[in-house]
Amino acid sequence: MIDGVHAVLFTRDADALRAFLGDVLELPSVDAGGGWPIFALPPAEVAAHPADDPGAQLYLMTSDLAATTEALRAKGIETGPESDQGWGLVTSIALPGGGELGLYEPRHPRPPG
Repeated sequence: MIDGVHAVLFTRDADALRAFLGDVLELPSVDAGGGWPIFALPPAEVAAHPADDPGAQLYLMTSDLAATTEALRAKGIETGPESDQGWGLVTSIALPGGGELGLYEPRHPRPPG
């Protein structure tokens, strides 16, 4: 019945956030029409929409938090402090135009893809 997820990131600067998703996170995209990119996520997708009140409740996952945050910082991306939550190692990624995404290395079992 459900075969995917479409996540929306609201931001004050959609162009900068779209560049971040494509150029920094290197997410592939398609043009949904009129130059409006939709970015692929495994196994979901994410898009950037303008808003006066930025926000998102979305976590990206990685198998190596230390290496991922090091690579992001090398690209000039600000990350938050890392914390051990037991179920995983967690940090955040500052987004252009406001808001942030969670980033974590899970320690819990994951369902099959």
